[in-house]
Amino acid sequence: MIARDQAWQLLTAKLANQNLRRHCLSVEAVMRALAKHFQADTEKWGLVGLLHDGDYEVSKDQPQKHTLLMVEWLKEIDENDPEIISAILSHNFAHTAQNPPQNQLEWSLNCCDELTGLIVAVTLVQPSKKLIDVTVESIMKKWSQKAFAAGVHREQIAACEERLGIPVRDFVTLSLVAMQGIASEIGL
Repeated sequence: MIARDQAWQLLTAKLANQNLRRHCLSVEAVMRALAKHFQADTEKWGLVGLLHDGDYEVSKDQPQKHTLLMVEWLKEIDENDPEIISAILSHNFAHTAQNPPQNQLEWSLNCCDELTGLIVAVTLVQPSKKLIDVTVESIMKKWSQKAFAAGVHREQIAACEERLGIPVRDFVTLSLVAMQGIASEIGL
C-alpha cells in the first residue's frame, strides 16, 4: 500500500483546485474516523477518502471517466490493493456502471462524501465561518431544509442507517468531529 505522503503527492499533482483538495482532506478525515468506528484499517480507509476525487478536474466533463483515471494513475505507481481500487471505483458506480458499493469501506465512502459538503455549507453560513461553531443541531436543522445545499444528496447520506448501521444523527456527529479535527488544514 502506498504511503500517505505518496498519495498526497499524487493528489496535488493531479488536482490543483484548493477547494477540491480540502474536500478530499475532509473525506479522508471522516473515513479515518469511520475506520476507527468499525475497527478497520485507518490508513487504507484514509487513502481511499483522500484519493476518491483526485481525478475530478480532468474527468469533470466526462463523468464516465471519473475514478477510472485515478485507478489508472494508482496502477502506474504500483498501487494495486484490490480494496483501495474497488472502493475508489465504487465512488462513481452511477456513471461507470462498475463496482456498486458492497462493503463497509465502500458504503462509508458513498455516505460520507455528500455529508462533508453539507457540513461545509453549514459552516459557511455561520457568522464566524468556523467549524468549531457548527453543531450537530445546526446541521440537522439544515438537513431538513431541502432548499439549503440543494445539490447534496441527502438520501445518499441517509443510507448510513441501512448500509452501515449508524443512525444519521450519530453519523453526522462522527463526521463533524472528524472535520473539526482538521479545521485548520481545510481553512475552516
